[in-house]
Amino acid sequence: MYQIIETAPKMELTGKDLRERIVPELANYHEIYNPLFQRREQREQSEKYLQGLLSEIENKSVEAMILHREGDNPNAIRASQQFLGQGAWKDEPILSRHWQEVDKDIGDENGVLITDGSDFPKQGQESVGVKRQMCGQLGKVANCQAGVFLSYASHRGYTLLDRRLYLPIEWIEAESYADRRQQCGIPEGILFQTKPELAAEMIEAVHNAGTLRHRWLTCDAAFGRDTAFLDRVGKLLFYFAEVDVDTQVWLTHPTTAVPEWSGRGRKPTRRKLLDGQPTAQTVTSWAESIDADSWIRHTIKEGAKGPLVADFACLRVVAVRDSLPGPAVWLVFRRNLGTGEIKYYLSNAPVDTTLQTLAWLSGMRWPTESCFEESKQELGMGEYQVRSWKGWHHHMTLVILAHFFLVRIRLNLADKSPALTLPQTVSLLRSVLSKPDFDEELAIDIVRYRQRTIHAAYLSHRKKRLQKLAALSNTSEVSL
Repeated sequence: MYQIIETAPKMELTGKDLRERIVPELANYHEIYNPLFQRREQREQSEKYLQGLLSEIENKSVEAMILHREGDNPNAIRASQQFLGQGAWKDEPILSRHWQEVDKDIGDENGVLITDGSDFPKQGQESVGVKRQMCGQLGKVANCQAGVFLSYASHRGYTLLDRRLYLPIEWIEAESYADRRQQCGIPEGILFQTKPELAAEMIEAVHNAGTLRHRWLTCDAAFGRDTAFLDRVGKLLFYFAEVDVDTQVWLTHPTTAVPEWSGRGRKPTRRKLLDGQPTAQTVTSWAESIDADSWIRHTIKEGAKGPLVADFACLRVVAVRDSLPGPAVWLVFRRNLGTGEIKYYLSNAPVDTTLQTLAWLSGMRWPTESCFEESKQELGMGEYQVRSWKGWHHHMTLVILAHFFLVRIRLNLADKSPALTLPQTVSLLRSVLSKPDFDEELAIDIVRYRQRTIHAAYLSHRKKRLQKLAALSNTSEVSL
C-alpha cells in the first residue's frame, strides 16, 4: 500500500559547492533590500544584524551579537540597539519585497497561507504588550508577549511572511498604562484588535499586494471559531479552519422569514427561523451519524517517521451566523487511526473539491510550526532584548528575512542534496561564514562589559529603592 524507500537520499555536496554557492549569497540577498533602507548606516546595521542571527552564538540579542563581533565597544552596541529599537526604517516595504522574493522561489498557484500565534515568555512588566496570559510556548498562563504570524507553504518550501504584536486591551485603553505606552513607543491612535483581526489584516495585505500566488488559508480553532474572521477572509480565498467540538451547523438550509408585524411597536426586520424548522447540531453529533463505509483513509503527508495517515469523511453543511443560517461550507472530519480522536474543520472550498484535497489541507498547518521551531532554535526569534513597539516588529522582520535566506540556500543546494533540511542548511552555512576570533582578549572584553552593565543596573535599582524607602519613612535619607 505504501512505497518503501530503501535507498538513502542523494548527497553529493562538496566544499567547493559551499564556497561558491553560499559565501557570496548573503551579500547578494541583502542587496535586494538595500534600496529600502534610506541611510548607509541602516544598510550596514541590517546586514550586520542578519549575519548575527545566522551566526552560531547561543544568545542572539543585539548586545551579545555585537560583543562577539566587536568586543567591548559600547558605541557599537548602542548604535545597533538604536537601529533595532528606535530606527526610522519602515518594515512594510521590506516585507512587501520579501513576498515578491517568496513567489519567485517557492510561489505556486495552490500556495497556502497559514496563520498562527507564537508567544514569548518575558520577565518584568516593561516590554511592550507583556501580560500574564496563556503562553503557548510554556503551555500555561505566564508573563509573555503574544505574536500573530502569517506563513506560506507550497510543494517547494515554506517560510514566514508577516507578523503582528498582540496588545491586550489594557495596554491600549487603561490610564494606568499611559506611561508604559509612551515609553514603548506605541503609535498614537492605535485601536484594540483581536488576534483574528490582526491575522485578517495581514492576509488582506498579502492578497491585495497581488505579488505572491496563493489559493488556500489554514488555521487552528483559535481563529476558526471566529466567524467574523472566516467571513472576512472567505471573500479573498478558500479557508480550511479547525473548529471547536461544540461548533453547530445545519445539514440542510432551514427556512427563515421576517415575522409579520403585529401592528404595535417597530416593524420587525430581522429574519427568524420558522416554527418546526430543525435546530443546528454540533459537529460531534454529525460525526456520530456517519456510517462506517463513509470513512476513507488518506495519506496526509510523508513525515520524518513515515506517512501520516488518517480516516476522513465530509458533509456539505450550512454554517451558523448569529443563530441563523450562513454560508454553505464543507464539514470535514479527520479521525486518528490509533486513538479514534476526531478533529473538525470547516471550509468554504468549492462544491467540487475532492476529499483528497481536503485531507491534504488538514496537514498544511505543520509548516508554520516548523517556521517557529527553526526560527526560535536557530535564529534567535525569541532572544531579543528590546522593549519597544518598533523594536519587536523590526526584530521579527529581520528574523523573517533570515529564515527565508536559509530557504533560498537550501533550494540552491537541492540539486546536490535534495533531502537537505533547514537545520542542516544552517550547519553548512555556519561552516563557511567568516567567524570572529574568540581569543582571550575578546573573552575578557565580554566579561568586562557584563560586569560594567550589571554594576550600572545595580546602582540604578539601588537609587530607586532608596527613594522609595525615603518616601515611606518621610525622611530625606535612609541608610542601608
